[in-house]
Amino acid sequence: MAWISETDLGTKPAPDSARTVSLRIDGDTVTVPEGTSIMRAAALRGTNIPKLCATDRLDAFGSCRLCLVEIEGRAGYPASCTTPVTEGMVVRTESAKLAKLRRGVMELYISDHPLDCLTCSANGDCELQDQAGAVGLRDVRYGYDGANHLQAAKDESNPYFDFDPAKCIVCSRCVRACDEVQGTFALTIDGSGFGSKVVASADEGFLPSECVSCGACVQACPTSALIEKTVTDIGTPDRAIVTTCAYCGVGCTFRAEMRGEQLVRMVPWKEGKANRGHSCVKGRFAWGYANHRDRILNPMIRESVDQPWRAVSWDEAIAHTASEFRRIQAKYGTRSVGGITSSRCTNEETFLVQKLIRQGFGNNNVDTCARVCHSPTGYGLSTTFGTSAGTQDFDSVEHSDVIMVIGANPTDGHPVFASRMKQRLRQGARLIVVDPRRIDLVHSPHVDAAHHLPLKPGTNVAVLTAMAHVVVTEGLADEAFIRERCDWDEYSDWAAFVAQPERSPEATAALTGVPAADLRAAARLFATGGNGAIYYGLGVTEHSQGSSTVMAIANLAMATGNIGREGVGVNPLRGQNNVQGSCDMGSFPHEYSGYRHVSDPATRTLFETAWGVSLDPEPGLRIPNMLDAATDGTFKALFIQGEDILQSDPNTHHVAAGLAAMECVVVQDLFLNETANYAHIFLPGSTFLEKDGTFTNAERRIQLVRKVMDPLNGYADWEIVQLVAQALGLDWQYTHPSEIMDEIAALTPTFAKVSYLALEEHGSLQWPATDAAPLGTPTMHVDGFVRGKGKFVVADYVPTDERTGPRFPLLLTTGRILSQYNVGAQTRRTENVAWHAEDRLEIHPHDAENRGLRDGDWVSLRSRAGETTLRALITDRVAPGVVYTTFHHPDTQANVITTDYSDWATNCPEYKVTAVEVSPSNGPSEWQRAYADQAARARRIETEAAE
Repeated sequence: MAWISETDLGTKPAPDSARTVSLRIDGDTVTVPEGTSIMRAAALRGTNIPKLCATDRLDAFGSCRLCLVEIEGRAGYPASCTTPVTEGMVVRTESAKLAKLRRGVMELYISDHPLDCLTCSANGDCELQDQAGAVGLRDVRYGYDGANHLQAAKDESNPYFDFDPAKCIVCSRCVRACDEVQGTFALTIDGSGFGSKVVASADEGFLPSECVSCGACVQACPTSALIEKTVTDIGTPDRAIVTTCAYCGVGCTFRAEMRGEQLVRMVPWKEGKANRGHSCVKGRFAWGYANHRDRILNPMIRESVDQPWRAVSWDEAIAHTASEFRRIQAKYGTRSVGGITSSRCTNEETFLVQKLIRQGFGNNNVDTCARVCHSPTGYGLSTTFGTSAGTQDFDSVEHSDVIMVIGANPTDGHPVFASRMKQRLRQGARLIVVDPRRIDLVHSPHVDAAHHLPLKPGTNVAVLTAMAHVVVTEGLADEAFIRERCDWDEYSDWAAFVAQPERSPEATAALTGVPAADLRAAARLFATGGNGAIYYGLGVTEHSQGSSTVMAIANLAMATGNIGREGVGVNPLRGQNNVQGSCDMGSFPHEYSGYRHVSDPATRTLFETAWGVSLDPEPGLRIPNMLDAATDGTFKALFIQGEDILQSDPNTHHVAAGLAAMECVVVQDLFLNETANYAHIFLPGSTFLEKDGTFTNAERRIQLVRKVMDPLNGYADWEIVQLVAQALGLDWQYTHPSEIMDEIAALTPTFAKVSYLALEEHGSLQWPATDAAPLGTPTMHVDGFVRGKGKFVVADYVPTDERTGPRFPLLLTTGRILSQYNVGAQTRRTENVAWHAEDRLEIHPHDAENRGLRDGDWVSLRSRAGETTLRALITDRVAPGVVYTTFHHPDTQANVITTDYSDWATNCPEYKVTAVEVSPSNGPSEWQRAYADQAARARRIETEAAE
């Protein structure tokens, strides 16, 4: 499956139909689903009808007239791409007349195209070239003069691809891909006849236009009019391997197309069940960080963070790592050390890190970055439903009638899924957006939210309770569903609570900032509009009431009967590629893989038997507790795989103090990240292109990551962890990640039927994959909740302790932007900086005017925790009293502003609510200057290389 070519069947599959149709094509009987096009039916038979405007990624268009066929009993020569099959139809795809017609059509295309095939970058990878050969075109009667293209210069503005209008045949495939697949509507056809041309947003050029560089247009282009710069520089690829993207939680699969040992391009795989052949700018193009000059390829050590790094051999680095952890444990005790797993690494690597800590260090001091993003999802959904994961697959959105997006910005954070959501919205589904900021989904081409509820940051629970008030008091609850599937007594208690007058939309409007009429209308729509699906993100979880909000969402879904079938559900949009997997693998200090508590004797015995050691029954320290203990002098060493807690975790001052207090900090990563400023050992990591393994995306889909090239550092990340374990005296003898997955499956009930063999055979599996569901479970809780009866939980609104006042009158909230990823360590080392070279502070015109600020001014952003400076972006996307910024650039370090307040149940930080003040600034803050100086000193590397 890995080494694979793709066949384009010309048109999309027919809509799901139980009926089939039999017809004859070139003398053979073919049976296909009703509604299939002649072109697709022929392709399924093995006959490829010539085509240019047609592709199975787009709706049939019928403009090129190259795919003409003859149909017995029917006059003329219909286009096979737009003609559906009928019972008994007799079709001929080849005849002398058809050949003549096709050659004539192709001559017209070629007459308006330069015949420079031998020097063209797409030579050998060009559909126009292929189809000219397919129709037997040998001579062209009409000369090409290029006059129509002289006024249209080559557009090289986009950092990843070029557009050459001279090569364009105006087939409209790029325009249709932008419209139908991506939903940006950035391209159009200008002019008519031979003078027509493709233009981007009123002929602005690709970079300054509305184009989001998803690559759909490049993939659709049948010529070299749109072509990747890497193809021009390296040449056309000669082989491909299917792998999984290592950016967001959508989990797109790609064909990594190679020429020799060089990666030429990443092309979204149309068989990918998460992305269905689509991509975004990050997955499609932003992979150059793998070869960036900043990447560290040799292990390094130092005695003190004030010293420069010294490159050493792998043997010395591993031995020193093991020696330091053993020394510290001998001096300070077994629980004086711990580790952090990564949501960017594979399931297998994450499993090994938590195993290293539990089996090798003898404690449960392991945590993961999911602590600071989606730990409330685990708590809230396991409490109400019995399992800590989303309920649907991504295909489910195609069956939704009402979609509620709360605390998420899918077009920036999960763009490929957002495109699928927009497709459904253009088909007529209704949208409710609950967000303090006017995200793109509120209004974009052919998509308008039915309701935007711009709540004040921190009032999620109050808004959801007011919506539940409407559902209950207006008789909109699905009583039959509740009585059958949920605990009726618990529902009755909850219903009585939300029905109280003080929780009505009118009573809470002043608190939430949401007009009562708007909230009532949104609640009625969700309860009565058909299949209702809820998608949420970090704007829900990263609050002091994150777990309460997740449970309030679950309550609303159960009350309206929107659980257990396609088109409905509660769906967390995971931020990083393997957040779901890192949680599944036992990365929390209180849980083994599969979310089983460390205090459970039966579970612990299972792992003790497998690992041959006695395991600690006491939960370990969470990340914030590790830092607290470090400053208290009781926690002394930390192994960090693939995380940058100094930039990503809240209250940067506190994180820095905790790291500085430790005697040994080990960082395993690609670059000297911000956390490495305080590290004593650096173990260079490997990219997703350099290893085998699996990721689990936001829909619980487990997919293979396949090695495309050898690791530049010498080892895959799992191999490095195994070397450390062996140096500690553990008898680990894995030879391939598939063996680690076999161990995971043997110890984890929800992964019981997961194996590399099954993943190769089926492409992917969605856990739980058990004896009862060996192919996985796309939709959860179909016949009943995992916990038995659905549990309604009273989630009362409790104001955050973080309050505005005279000194800090504004509320800061944070989020992501499309072109950058998390702390930016990867994307900042690609051409994506062309779109987002710095973090900006969004501020409403009213607030800016009151402070004498103009767009682009440098401003000071201060909170009770710290101060930083950045440039202002004046916009009405945010409401008065609210400011917003991203956190992708360490120069800004937005988390120096955020506080230690966190979710009451999980310690997930309250990133989304920080009281701040904004004022004009003349330059960097004192902290920024000190930080830049410390970082420069901490990153010095001795010039001599390791022997």
